[in-house]
Amino acid sequence: MKLTATNGARGKRRTQNGRGSWPDRFLEKLLPSRAAREIEIAEAHIRDGRFQRSLSLLAGASSVLAGAEVAYEHYRGSYGQRIMYTPVALGGAMTIAGIWGAFSKRAARTVLRWTSAVTLLDGLIGFCFHLRGIQRKPGGWRLPLVNIIMGPPIFAPLLFGVSAYLGLIASFLRREESPPIGLRAPKGLVLALTSAEIAAHHPWTVGLREGRFQKHLALATMVGTFCSGAEALYSHYKNNFRYLAQWTPIIIAPLLMGAAAAAICNKKAARTWLPAMSALAIIDGGVGFFYHARGVLRRPGGMKKPLYNLIYGPPVFAPLLFAACGTVGLLASLMRRER
Repeated sequence: MKLTATNGARGKRRTQNGRGSWPDRFLEKLLPSRAAREIEIAEAHIRDGRFQRSLSLLAGASSVLAGAEVAYEHYRGSYGQRIMYTPVALGGAMTIAGIWGAFSKRAARTVLRWTSAVTLLDGLIGFCFHLRGIQRKPGGWRLPLVNIIMGPPIFAPLLFGVSAYLGLIASFLRREESPPIGLRAPKGLVLALTSAEIAAHHPWTVGLREGRFQKHLALATMVGTFCSGAEALYSHYKNNFRYLAQWTPIIIAPLLMGAAAAAICNKKAARTWLPAMSALAIIDGGVGFFYHARGVLRRPGGMKKPLYNLIYGPPVFAPLLFAACGTVGLLASLMRRER
């Protein structure tokens, strides 16, 4: 069943969804009225779980970065085991599935969903292999700090799963053109899900389709930020924290984790502290990408040896994965609470 909502209903829904927090007021004052209105419409779509196309594209784009990062990290390890090829292949598959899912609703619910699930499983298997690689180093877990820093990046496979996680979430969402959902439908608005459709789905997936998974997404932000922050810590430790900017992700990571934890317990924190810390992480990831790219260019040979310097220089896409965790937190701040 499909009907459209009146303008009055839309205004009522904006009030019910908590419109008016300080990030919203800040954007309204900073941006032109037309741009602020577009952002308001986008927020309404996100709160209703109607952004499958956008999130599918985001999952596909982040898979390019994660796949490239894994490709040259495993190249350093000379692809000593055949399983090291799997994340590279799945990174390409996720990119294709994400783009395909943006154009096809059926592909989003089948190809993207199963590709994301397999990629998540591969990330967990890779995490176990990295743990084993640390154990096999001289001293094993008797020298945990040294072997974690000098061994395979322990949390990198879990970070690889961030794009797969976004793809899995996208596969359960609704398309941007879908009608809004309201439990108590005002006059002129009909539920997009019938009672029979709701009964056919698990309550968790129904919550996803309605945009009600703020706590779940905040928890995912905590886990991803912890992994990314730990990666930044021992990666920058190897470089002896040569630049002051290398401390920023170490400082911002616990702040974002704390904001995400507060968002799980408190709705107000989810609309204030979480978007602020998430935006800070996104900005810091962009700055870190600039520094890492500059580090690649400053290596002997510079752009005359791009492939060599990209492989053996600073991990150029790692800061963008940190920014991806901030993006997940920003999405969480726009979601509605679970029932």
